[in-house]
Amino acid sequence: MTDTPINVNQNSEIDAQTTPEIPDILPVLPLINTVVVPMAVAPIVVGQERSVKLVDEVMRTNRLVALVAQRHPEARPAGPDDIYRVGTAAIIHRLLRLPDGTLQLVVQGLKRIRILDFLQTEPFLVARIETSPEQVISGVTELEALRRTLGELFSKLVPLTEDIPNELAAAGENISDPRLFAYLVAAMTPMETPLRQEILELDAVENKLQRLIEIVQQELAVRELQQQIASDAQEKISKSQREYILREQLKSIQRELGEENAEQAEIQELRNQLEAAQLPEEARKEAFRELSRLERLPAISPEYGMIRTYLDWMVSLPWNTTTGEAIDLGYAHQVLDEDHYDLEKIKDRILEYLAVKKLKSERAAVLEEQSSVQEKAPEEAPASQKPPETVLEEIRREPILCFVGPPGVGKTSLGQSIARAMGRKFVRISLGGVSDEAEIRGHRRTYIGALPGRLIQALRRAETADPVFMLDEVDKLGRSFQGDPAAALLEVLDPAQNHTFVDTYLGVPFDLSRVLFICTANTVETIPSPLLDRMEILSLSGYTELEKLHIARRYLLPKQLRANGLKPEELAITDAALQRIIREYTREAGVRSLEREIGAVVRKVARQIAEGKVTATTVEAEQLPDYLRRPRFLDEVVERIDRPGIATGLAWTPAGGDVLFVEATMMPGRAEQLVLTGMLGDVMRESAQAALSYVRSNAEKLGIDPKVFMGKVVHVHVPAGATPKDGPSAGVTMVTAIASVASGRLVRNDVAMTGEITLRGKVLPVGGIREKVLAAYRAGIKTVILPQRNEPDLEDVPEEVRHQLQFVPVSAAEEVLATALTAANLDAS
Repeated sequence: MTDTPINVNQNSEIDAQTTPEIPDILPVLPLINTVVVPMAVAPIVVGQERSVKLVDEVMRTNRLVALVAQRHPEARPAGPDDIYRVGTAAIIHRLLRLPDGTLQLVVQGLKRIRILDFLQTEPFLVARIETSPEQVISGVTELEALRRTLGELFSKLVPLTEDIPNELAAAGENISDPRLFAYLVAAMTPMETPLRQEILELDAVENKLQRLIEIVQQELAVRELQQQIASDAQEKISKSQREYILREQLKSIQRELGEENAEQAEIQELRNQLEAAQLPEEARKEAFRELSRLERLPAISPEYGMIRTYLDWMVSLPWNTTTGEAIDLGYAHQVLDEDHYDLEKIKDRILEYLAVKKLKSERAAVLEEQSSVQEKAPEEAPASQKPPETVLEEIRREPILCFVGPPGVGKTSLGQSIARAMGRKFVRISLGGVSDEAEIRGHRRTYIGALPGRLIQALRRAETADPVFMLDEVDKLGRSFQGDPAAALLEVLDPAQNHTFVDTYLGVPFDLSRVLFICTANTVETIPSPLLDRMEILSLSGYTELEKLHIARRYLLPKQLRANGLKPEELAITDAALQRIIREYTREAGVRSLEREIGAVVRKVARQIAEGKVTATTVEAEQLPDYLRRPRFLDEVVERIDRPGIATGLAWTPAGGDVLFVEATMMPGRAEQLVLTGMLGDVMRESAQAALSYVRSNAEKLGIDPKVFMGKVVHVHVPAGATPKDGPSAGVTMVTAIASVASGRLVRNDVAMTGEITLRGKVLPVGGIREKVLAAYRAGIKTVILPQRNEPDLEDVPEEVRHQLQFVPVSAAEEVLATALTAANLDAS
């Protein structure tokens, strides 16, 4: 049932002598967001099926019904617990059936009633009720004072409220009965249903009047404040219009007198700045078009500020400002060697890049000279020769370098070194977590607070059009309903397109071809293919212990000494201590954790010196627990492989290589099945299925009793169960673990392996060989089993690591088991 707001017709009062007798039992009609008070006439729309039945039943009898407001308006249909206990006995004066089946009633409240208990709930509510007359507990004088106070407030409220007819103020003055006047005000004053119900439930007439005075006073204050706000706004609008007319007149007078105001002086200054900015032709036209619009707008217009901000951006951008110096390859080589240890392949590629750029810039100067000559004498140029402008455009295109590697290997610092070697400014923005395309392309300038994209903002801060621009963490770009930032980067990182990059805010092309873009990522797996295709990938793998030792000695320790206020002669850390930090306190591909641990040692020494305990000290390897507490990493390979069914595998992660263990066991079961645990991905699960199928189908060939699998459940688990794992490279490790538990033979402690397995037992090549070998070296592994087709990848492994490890290239699973499993059976021993 839905109800309409109460509309009281005060002229149709029922005299007390003509009020029908209220029976003790009445049907109850729940009202939603409506309270009908005694003597009020209200229209009600009835739509619920049971309410229609109630009205039909009542119309056949005495037309009397109990109208009670719902405590919970959302209840459909309302039960006894969903309605209030105080309501109004009312009579139905008029009924109209609408075409949609609903009923439109006109009811008039008679007396206040109270529900004692409910006699039935179906097909509609019927309750035992009692009339609840209002009480008068004060004197006549106090009651009259309350009535007059409420009358004065109500008279002030009526003109401020559109829903109340003005005649009601005069009608209210003619009502002498305080109870009837209270119900009139309660019915007509805008208020929430709970407040109107509260007025109905108050027993004393004095309390009703006092509560109504509070409610009407509050409503009156709100209405007066609204009226004041509207009046002030109208005055401001009128004032603004008057000021606009006066300003226009003042401008005309100043033009006649040859004078300028502050706004005109500001516009003239903008004009001079635009002339001096040497904007490209298209940008110049757009800027002066907006400037002419600005001249016609009043300063108070919101659009005036938007255009003013836009022109400020156009003036402040480095359209033709460059800072690049002539490239000195010898100096560049020196800078790269000073800033980074090893990374010879990366340095060679960077030097090749700089050498090509040096030659291209020299050739470009010659072509520009030829272009100017042809402009003077175009008939002398050969017809088959490309125009110098086209060749010049090809020369200016530069490849986009992308450094990919685990955290802490020096990707960002390489970009800084390139900028220093080229004499350019270095700009870096982080794209990790960016999910709004407008962050790259900018916002439409019609929006309040609109800005250009991050690229244009960074170029404005750099104040040059040819900085070294590093786009950090491109593999962590997001995507949302606001667009795809990776798609927006396609134009930026395409050398054939970025010379006409259009930022949405600027609306004109900006030449990004002179910017040297460098990207960084931890992995190429999450970079979209179209974006990856526009970049040249340079992989930076993890460092060896020897490389970390040199980096710590040359770069990290001096940096931490400076950062913590120590002189070089005040602290010395031995090579043995640094090696122990590398082995027992850090286990990573990069050197960030190593730098933090060295910083912790330096800070503790700095405190000792500040307290006067020492003047200089040397930290030995055996003293490290005093500075860094107990070691965090131990050589756990030998300790963990102490029973059959455990094999050591090698994995690649975005943070570098890692060592993982594959555990297998067998137990009796009702049905033969394979159970896999450890948060394994689909590819890794399929590798486990293939591994088990291979071992079972070749059991006799591998020296395993074929009956050992009968009636057994094979459970394969990869520890670190909270870490997701996927990929095919653990196939040979799973074969080894299953064969070990089936034969009872231990897997060698010093062997780790990687490779994809097939149902025929073939070992297929995998990726990340360098990272996996370095992880095996860090974990103390002596022998690495890898696919034979990955043997050429060992050239990427540092020479000192290759000399420390034994590599066993294999092409079949039998070769893996021959190397990995011990000869002795556990039961035989």
